[in-house]
Amino acid sequence: MELLEQLAAALREGEDERTGELTKHAVESGLAARDILDRGLVAGMNVVGEQFRDGEIFLPEVLLAARAMYAGLAILKPLLVKENIPSLGRVVIGTVQGDLHDIGKNLVGIMLRGAGFDVIDLGNDVAPERFVDTALEENCGAIGLSALLTTTMPGMRKVIDLLKQRGARDRVKVVIGGAPVTPDYCREIGADGYAFDAAAAVDKVRELLSK
Repeated sequence: MELLEQLAAALREGEDERTGELTKHAVESGLAARDILDRGLVAGMNVVGEQFRDGEIFLPEVLLAARAMYAGLAILKPLLVKENIPSLGRVVIGTVQGDLHDIGKNLVGIMLRGAGFDVIDLGNDVAPERFVDTALEENCGAIGLSALLTTTMPGMRKVIDLLKQRGARDRVKVVIGGAPVTPDYCREIGADGYAFDAAAAVDKVRELLSK
């Protein structure tokens, strides 16, 4: 098994120390930072995302893989910055105002970072203005909105309305998700995409930002 395949495998198994060691070894071997990222860390995390989506693994395994990914990224990030390697895009995420749930949202952040996106996580109970201000100030291509309570779902529409008011609706995509959220609600409020889980969120953001 070649080095980057070993790296991807270590990440999938959630072996954070080995992932860090293999990342360091790959750097010392003269491999390009972009290759280590794409063919090692991201390749491994993509498989984790697919396995999670298909019900082959569960949240604890994803969190272990994420810890391993961060161990590799800690070594790789200075090189990526030095080589001026762009991310796939910048995404701001958060749970809407009035909603304190964040496990699903946190998982989306992990998976997006693992796929190569630059993620700004605003946390939970986030006001519409903060989503939009951050998206515009940080030049984000997408906003990811999460809600676990039906009573907080209208906050998603407020974000979209505010983007329209700011004249930024065309350049910032909006993806929504959470237990009570449905594709019908996505269409109703004019969001760009609905994701039923973290893996689907990554697929939707990748699709929207590649257009």
